[in-house]
Amino acid sequence: MKPSDDQIPAFLSYGFRPFFLAAALFAGLAVPVWAMMLNGAAEPSFRLAPRDWHVHEMLFGFLPAVITGFLLTAMPNWTDRSPLRGAPLLAMLMLWVSGRLAIALPWPAAILPAVVDAAYLVVLAAIVWREIIAGKAWDRAPIGLVISLYACANMLFHTLAQRGAETDLPERMAVAMMILLLTLIGGRITPSFTSDYLVERSLPDQLPSFSRYDGLTIMLTVVSALSWVVQPQAMTTGWCLVAAGLANLVRLSRWRGWLTWPEPLVLILHVGYGWLAFSLLSIGGATLGFGLKPADAVHALTTGAVGAMTFAVMTRASLGHTGRPKQADRLTVTIYILVNLGALLRVFGPAIGLPTALIFGMAAAAWSGAYLLFAAVYGPYLIRPALDE
Repeated sequence: MKPSDDQIPAFLSYGFRPFFLAAALFAGLAVPVWAMMLNGAAEPSFRLAPRDWHVHEMLFGFLPAVITGFLLTAMPNWTDRSPLRGAPLLAMLMLWVSGRLAIALPWPAAILPAVVDAAYLVVLAAIVWREIIAGKAWDRAPIGLVISLYACANMLFHTLAQRGAETDLPERMAVAMMILLLTLIGGRITPSFTSDYLVERSLPDQLPSFSRYDGLTIMLTVVSALSWVVQPQAMTTGWCLVAAGLANLVRLSRWRGWLTWPEPLVLILHVGYGWLAFSLLSIGGATLGFGLKPADAVHALTTGAVGAMTFAVMTRASLGHTGRPKQADRLTVTIYILVNLGALLRVFGPAIGLPTALIFGMAAAAWSGAYLLFAAVYGPYLIRPALDE
């Protein structure tokens, strides 16, 4: 017998509640640990090498938690089906936590933690496809495909790590999946929420609807991202990435983000998409031999675009789905400032000439501080029942 909605704790009533909080706490703790490892202040005996642990846990640990929180909350609207809640949602959370522990703790059999961790994205992909098929939401099939490829990237990472081989390929695959998710989902919610804001403020709502230009931009972004996965040093790849970055900048300008400056909750969406366009330009430039170094260019995506866009989604969903006004207060604005400051320090700090450890430490403090502040401010919202219940 299934428990009624009244019997399900608020924390397990929607996917965004446990997973946004778990992602924030994990990012707030894991990044400082990495900074301490860089400085030699910590030497934990993780199963993976320190650099591999950091990369894996950001790409395949932190980000999937945010994606899960978003998808498990958004899919019921896409498919008109009931959300995953209660015991099944708790099981998903425990599987994700098990993956983090499996990677961090020493195990006698190396294959076991790999299986435990890899299982999570496989299960998430299965849930996404189940909902798409059952709800006949075929327009969301690209998202199911991206999550499936994401799961394959994680499995490939573990396979190569088991053999002591380089894990660059699955890492690029994961970064490419980030690019595609930000382009697909960010390209939907940014103009949609901007239009809603303009209507609410009685401002001229003249945003263009999804057009052939948007479709071509998405196609160009897909081609450039996949080309970077397969041929990361090819000149054609670099020029494709630069073209995709410029195309996304034009796409962003069509959404008139400058009109949203009075409401940071909407403006942060445009900031996040701007980071996406800049990161494509930067990775392309690094491939062609100019601009940022390759690692700094990739961090424009992983700290800038991912950081800003995850908070754009996490804060808005947490406010809206708990019955609170969809407005950014001072603490929320502080979160946005901190995550962008952390990204700016990480991406441009190495060029300043200050000691690397100092720059990376400051960047880690600001970026992870944003997530800890989110957990402190929004944690009670996520744990307690909604105000309108």
